[in-house]
Amino acid sequence: MKHSVAVADDHHIVRAGIVASINNMEGYTVTLEADNGEELIQYFKFESLPDIAIIDLHMPILDGFQTIETIAAKYPSVKTLALTVDASEDALIKAIRAGARGFIRKNARPSLFKAAIDAIITTGYFHNEDVHSTMLLNPTLKTKEERSREDVLSRITDREMQFLKLVCQKEELTYEQIADNMGITKRTVDYYRQELFEKFEIKSKVGLVLFAIEHKLL
Repeated sequence: MKHSVAVADDHHIVRAGIVASINNMEGYTVTLEADNGEELIQYFKFESLPDIAIIDLHMPILDGFQTIETIAAKYPSVKTLALTVDASEDALIKAIRAGARGFIRKNARPSLFKAAIDAIITTGYFHNEDVHSTMLLNPTLKTKEERSREDVLSRITDREMQFLKLVCQKEELTYEQIADNMGITKRTVDYYRQELFEKFEIKSKVGLVLFAIEHKLL
């Protein structure tokens, strides 16, 4: 009996090639095709669930990360393989976090593609070189953005953070008003401002606001 496979990819030519490749593999047949994650999830409500779903990470409407997360939560019997041209560490981490059982590049050779599907069917997971390298170098599985934010937080004192949040308020408080709000002198406020300027190479009040937004500090 052949294992059933679903394929979700918004690039029709790419999807057609993937489908043809899978249908030529011994033991597998494609039973569902979708242009995006939302369409695939809708099919799951009315069609027989596949054994494995191959999900392009970058699709419109419902992207691959959200699709994989939804499948993991609502249809845990369906194992997912993330497919993408973006083999960045952040993309891999997000896919694994979402619930992907494996990760493979679109330019992978058919033999590797089959090996990935075989591994997920037989063992539940496919750990290729990309996954091994990422987990070895980043065992906590944090994205660059998250690691950057943690670094920033480790370098900001509680009072500097309080000052920064007041700077970013929509009322656009003056430094004198911030000093009154914090119960400190204007000179101490100037000290906090200068510390942040020097630590993070910021040059203006606007720069402080942009910095806080960029690192999700608000």
